[in-house]
Amino acid sequence: MLGALFLGHLTNDWVAGTLWLLAPAIAAAMGLGPTEVGLILTINGIGAGLAYIPAGVLSDRSTRPGLLMLLSFWWVAIGYLSATLAPGFWGVTLLLAFAVMGDAFWHPIATGVLVKEMPRQRAQALGIHALGGSIGAEVIAPLSTGFLLGFFDWQTTLQLLALPAVIMGILFIPVAKRISRDNPGRINPIDFRGMARQWFKPAGVALMGMMILYNMALIAQLAMAPVYFQTDHGLSPFHAGLIFAAILMLGSLLQPLFGRYSDRRGRKPMIVLVLFATSFFALFAGLSDNLYWAVLGLLPSVAILTAVRPVILAAAVEYSNKSESTTLGIVFTVLDGVGMFGALMAGMVAEFALGYAFILAAVLALGAGLLCLLLTFTGNDDARVIPAGL
Repeated sequence: MLGALFLGHLTNDWVAGTLWLLAPAIAAAMGLGPTEVGLILTINGIGAGLAYIPAGVLSDRSTRPGLLMLLSFWWVAIGYLSATLAPGFWGVTLLLAFAVMGDAFWHPIATGVLVKEMPRQRAQALGIHALGGSIGAEVIAPLSTGFLLGFFDWQTTLQLLALPAVIMGILFIPVAKRISRDNPGRINPIDFRGMARQWFKPAGVALMGMMILYNMALIAQLAMAPVYFQTDHGLSPFHAGLIFAAILMLGSLLQPLFGRYSDRRGRKPMIVLVLFATSFFALFAGLSDNLYWAVLGLLPSVAILTAVRPVILAAAVEYSNKSESTTLGIVFTVLDGVGMFGALMAGMVAEFALGYAFILAAVLALGAGLLCLLLTFTGNDDARVIPAGL
């Protein structure tokens, strides 16, 4: 099951991950700038945010989560193919947001199944699952998109890149039938009021704030890095995609290791270290005029932020300690729905200089690190997050 979900995640995120390079190509084809690139990505994140919580609720109430995951492949394929036929900036942008809702739909369902099946290795299981998505979105997607953009326009490129979702939508049919859990009489009702009370406690608000700032720091760098490589340093889409993939590859490979380490040694030390280190490296990249030095800063900054994501997801599940898929739906909404505003903020400051986007990421990571210092994580056996010292 873990292998099947790994491949499913890779496929869905492969198609969704093309937008990091397609957004600059779409903006360039329409004569638009960095702000519009950030707007495309932000609306994309809002679209994803609208799907996460309903998907989590459906998963917690369903005995056949495999069929729900199967739906996501066809949603992704139809949505992205439709976007290639839409006229105008807003038509394209809104259909891209609709398409990414299918990819978002996958996440709380698949991760919810994993944390239920592997409660003692939550972060490690989430790290392996995340590795599939990272390889798809952050390695294969930029390489394939950059290559295809060298020969085709963005519409044809996206049509070709939607084909893996169609193929997986067929291959996953027998797998989906085998992924089931509980019988209807054993599914417990979801305590929405209790979850709301818990998340609106000071510790819950601080944890959500930390997650938002964390993802805004990551997205700010991802959104502007391809534009920065092409605009400030004159690289082709292929070479920009190659560097982009190389930067993210290390983080993708480290996700299971970070997850396994935090399962054994705790969440907070790793999260705090990553956030403060990111602040330093992102600032270094933002102040560098030379491509070599900028990449040298972005490589560790983006890699460790990517690698720590399953640790943050596990910490959130342990804080809630109930209705895992619904909790993960909330967490993904906070991370990608709200956190994607980092792309718009980065695009706005990049109108002055593209390097400012990386300085913004450094400030956001520093804020997330300071919030994390206020929290205490008590471990995944009796997992809670509380304000430090209380």
